[in-house]
Amino acid sequence: MFKRLKVRLGTKVLILMILVIMLVMGGATVIAYKVHAAKVDDLFKEKASEVAQTAVYFADGDFAAELLAAVDTDEYQAFRADAIEREDNAAVEAWLAENGFLERYNSETKRLHVICNEMDVTWLYIQVQNEYGGINLLDPDEDMLYLGSKEGLAEGLTDFTENRHKDPTVNYTDEYGWLCSAYEPLYDSNGKAVATIGVDIDMNDIMKERYAFLRTLVVYALILAVLAAILGGFYMRKLVVHPLNRLAEAAKGYYKARETPEENSFASLNFKTGDEIEDLSEAMKQMERDLNDYIENLTAVTAEKERIGAELNVATQIQADMLPSIFPAFPERTEFDIFATMDPAKEVGGDFYDFFLVDDDHLAMVMADVSGKGVPAALFMVIAKTLIKNRALLGESPAQVLSEVNNQLCEGNEAELFVTVWLAIVEISTGKGVAANAGHEHPTLRRKDGKYELIVYPHSPAVATMEDLPFKEHEFELHPGDSIYVYTDGVAEATDSEQELYGTDRMLEALNKDPNAKPEDLLRNVRESIDVFVGDAPQFDDITMLGFTYYGEGGNHA
Repeated sequence: MFKRLKVRLGTKVLILMILVIMLVMGGATVIAYKVHAAKVDDLFKEKASEVAQTAVYFADGDFAAELLAAVDTDEYQAFRADAIEREDNAAVEAWLAENGFLERYNSETKRLHVICNEMDVTWLYIQVQNEYGGINLLDPDEDMLYLGSKEGLAEGLTDFTENRHKDPTVNYTDEYGWLCSAYEPLYDSNGKAVATIGVDIDMNDIMKERYAFLRTLVVYALILAVLAAILGGFYMRKLVVHPLNRLAEAAKGYYKARETPEENSFASLNFKTGDEIEDLSEAMKQMERDLNDYIENLTAVTAEKERIGAELNVATQIQADMLPSIFPAFPERTEFDIFATMDPAKEVGGDFYDFFLVDDDHLAMVMADVSGKGVPAALFMVIAKTLIKNRALLGESPAQVLSEVNNQLCEGNEAELFVTVWLAIVEISTGKGVAANAGHEHPTLRRKDGKYELIVYPHSPAVATMEDLPFKEHEFELHPGDSIYVYTDGVAEATDSEQELYGTDRMLEALNKDPNAKPEDLLRNVRESIDVFVGDAPQFDDITMLGFTYYGEGGNHA
């Protein structure tokens, strides 16, 4: 890999100024050249137009019409072709004399010559251009064989019977180079346009001078651009680059300046430029003061943060220790198998699960979710978990437990937290159970050799929302081989990077991937499915799950 080349600011400023000045000078050069060229072109166009109008004044339109009628015939064209083959100008001259045109032809040619010489134009000619083609009538610079020619006519010649005016043009031709051309209609005595008088002025020398002028402009522009760039670069270096370099040096020496404030620090800078450089310097001085104050407090803040972090770690451990975490939970009991997990979104969370024996024949299972996250939810969770377990151990039904706990949690609940709870008590010997759902997620049930399905029934309100709430109970019966899976909303609402929810359909799909799996394996299958779905997206909510399989009195851990 190539190391990136570092270019100093002064060099960049100089390059930028050269580019800007070159652009400005180049634009000025182009504009000057265009203005000069347009002015010269206009002068030549005006001259060509004046010459054409003068020639129209002196030319004989009636003669042009008569000559056109004579040469625009098949007989003359055949005669002319024979004369051209013999290179016999005299034959055409004899034809003109024979037809009574010679004297007037010579007279018209002489007049055109005089106009050319007196007005300093290159070519002056009379031609006809119409819808049938074109034909040459009179051209003093050509021999007589050119009379009646239908080839080599002037490019762009206009049929003036349709278009009475054509602006002069400057064009380039491969044969003659640069020409300024003007055309005017030639009228007969009846006012009819019978031919076109064309004027061509050779502009090749003018074009050479024009290009020489352009080269001179470019050279002077380059010289001025370089001089302006050098002077501007020097000025910009003094005005901008040097102060910025001092600011950069002050930034590099900032930590040293903290030990020796009078050296290599922003405080030592004293720019009085009256512009943004001075504003930047003052801002850097203020930043230096603020950073010094911040660094002085940083150690204390860091220490406090580390202390809080340590306490949160302890709180995390305490919360984890409060939940049943030793599995198998009841190794001496073969009638059932149970497993649960809780993964907080933060250091501590508001979800919790619990399971405990109320007596030798009754097992209580709890799945709950406190509103909110973090420390407040964790503290509320501790209270709720403790109250629920204490009331359940008194032998009360799920509805009675939630009713008493609800009233206790409503007392002094200024934070207005609440908790959704699924509480079930199962009679181990018979598989009969009673459950109460206080605003929690629907549980799932799998019958032996079947699939997991959501068990949907009306919920009661969440606990701690209002005093003296009634809570409904739901009776159920488990048979050997049946399983229950309960969870918090962190499972169904797990979100990927596209903000799509995991949902209960994917959860059921993960459960039924291996519906006969033991609770521990079952929960692992669901968690792996969530992780694959979520990908790199952060976890926004606690994920808590509990799996329970009932085997009955005979027991079956195979």
